[in-house]
Amino acid sequence: MSVRLTESHYGKARVRLVAVERGAERHELADWTVDIRFGGDYERAHREGDNAGVYPTDSMKNSVYALARDHAAEGPERFALRLACHFLTRPARPAAVEIAIEARPWRRIEVGGAPHPHAFVAGSEERRLTRVAADGEQESIESGVRDLVVLKTTGSAFAGFPRDEYTTLAETGDRILATAIEAVWRYDRAPRDFDAAHERARRGLLETFAGHESRSVQHTLYAMGERVLEELPEAGEIRLRLPNRHHWRVDLAPFGRDNPNLVFVATAEPYGLIEGTLSRA
Repeated sequence: MSVRLTESHYGKARVRLVAVERGAERHELADWTVDIRFGGDYERAHREGDNAGVYPTDSMKNSVYALARDHAAEGPERFALRLACHFLTRPARPAAVEIAIEARPWRRIEVGGAPHPHAFVAGSEERRLTRVAADGEQESIESGVRDLVVLKTTGSAFAGFPRDEYTTLAETGDRILATAIEAVWRYDRAPRDFDAAHERARRGLLETFAGHESRSVQHTLYAMGERVLEELPEAGEIRLRLPNRHHWRVDLAPFGRDNPNLVFVATAEPYGLIEGTLSRA
């Protein structure tokens, strides 16, 4: 039997990194999980067990920590770019490298009404996302957010949908809308300040979710994506993934009570999943 290796990648996953920038008056904290992925011709390693072209994944991990010593304060996007360029100069240079960073938020503890300079409390489920791909000639940069959990108690409807013999869902002009936003935008060119760009995009997502008169999750997804592209002229595309975290109105009629949108049951599964990509025309 004749077979061939059509694709091969390898790397180091879930490299945990906590880095502290110790300013004279205030400390900054980075809490990241870094994934590294090499692409190239690893035929001999797979077929013959020849490791001459296989840079150790342990060295990948150590590179993260060594470069973080002086560069973590640059932020996840610039650190990922630096790390990718570093790997493209190593022995057994990969044909392409991809770096993904997931950043956990920490908030400063308030003491006496003021944020403490070096004490923090864990933030939410939210994670900041960064992905850089490079091959020595071209680079691509993506940023985003995952598990940005939001809910609004009104301003959302779902009606006018097709019905058949399997449809039990009632139309509604007023419902709870809740989701965990995952949004990833691709930069066509690097912004001057990645942190400020991320904050503009995040604020745009939240403000649009809150203020949009939603006729469906699809309707709100489009409005959110459009707002981010308005906020980020450097970005050419945004992908959004919005799971619909259902809140069903409880039927209180068996107990002789009405329920004018006051009492709901939140369900985790199953859930509707709405996805979409917006690009500049």
